[in-house]
Amino acid sequence: MKGLRLLLGGAGLLLIAIGGRLLADLPDPFDVLVWMGGALVLYDGFIAPLVLAAGLAVAAVPARGPVRGALLTAGVLVLVTLPLLLRPGAPPNPSALPLPYGRNLLLVLAAVAVAAAAVVAGGRWRRARARQDPKGTA
Repeated sequence: MKGLRLLLGGAGLLLIAIGGRLLADLPDPFDVLVWMGGALVLYDGFIAPLVLAAGLAVAAVPARGPVRGALLTAGVLVLVTLPLLLRPGAPPNPSALPLPYGRNLLLVLAAVAVAAAAVVAGGRWRRARARQDPKGTA
């Protein structure tokens, strides 16, 4: 385990060095530093409290597992899609947004919600069947 930690720590330090080198090669690294600072403020001021509030709300739900899975999947989908949706102007590559991503994101999020609801309903149905037939002969 110690060897794995050292390997991962070394890989992390190497990636930090590569990122620092790439940042130093930029003609104006100030924009990148502002973006990184903004991302840090956005995370600490908005995303982390939102995730904590969602975690507290989900803790009271009987079917926590499927709900947490659906929230995690939805969060990742939104994080992946949001930069493309919020970019001002036309995309530099016309194939970057060939479809209506806003509508499609909503459709995929609805599918995630339906799948989570189906998992919860299936679990309740199995528990109800087990209570009706305690010997498991059905």
